[in-house]
Amino acid sequence: MSESPVPHEPPIYRRIADGLRARILSGELRDGDRLPGENALMAEYAIARATARQALAVLINEGLAVPKRGSGVYVRLFKPIRRHGSRRLSREQWGQGRAIWDADTRGRPFTVDRVEVALERAAEEVAAVLESGEVWVRRRRYSVDSRPVQLATSYFPAHLVEGSAITLADTGPGGVYARLGDLGLPPAHFTEEVRARMPGPRESGLLDLPGGTPVIVIARIAYTSGGLPVEVNEMVLDSAAYVLQYDFDA
Repeated sequence: MSESPVPHEPPIYRRIADGLRARILSGELRDGDRLPGENALMAEYAIARATARQALAVLINEGLAVPKRGSGVYVRLFKPIRRHGSRRLSREQWGQGRAIWDADTRGRPFTVDRVEVALERAAEEVAAVLESGEVWVRRRRYSVDSRPVQLATSYFPAHLVEGSAITLADTGPGGVYARLGDLGLPPAHFTEEVRARMPGPRESGLLDLPGGTPVIVIARIAYTSGGLPVEVNEMVLDSAAYVLQYDFDA
């Protein structure tokens, strides 16, 4: 009669991380609380510093904790933003003067900062899509519950939007899609491509990303009902802050 195999025990850093995670999710450790540091974990579990660092890194990479230089590692609880691809972009949303971000945040406070608007020479790939050598570019950062969650850069054909509120910092109720509607160019169809990668240094800094956190990159093109491309938008999302929802009919 053969013996049952002995279950493989996870490495000790995983067991330590599991214990800390349980304390976070139970509410024993609350948002903003300082986690036991490397020295405390070394003393409690008789482990090497590298093992203690691995345990904390697990929670950091899961988005449950964030390191603060010279201070320690702190609990960072954040309810993920549920981004519904089609609902947020519906004409019912922006056509009634509501920001598409209202569909994402559902009453949670959000802010937009680092807004930059400029007339620029289009990069080759953007010029090919928009069929325009010059573009108006809008760069901004979005934060929810005071946490930076997304960077966005939009490009518009200069000859289509020149002189409109799209070239201003404040685009008014409904945002850029409502203003495109005012110009007789309301978006009627969108395509989005989604991929994941590691962030660059600037992106890590602006999004305040813990080490090892990947980003989600969404590239969107907006078209009029006649098939005219009127916007290219590249969004860089903190992957730990989002759930992407897409609904499909069979």
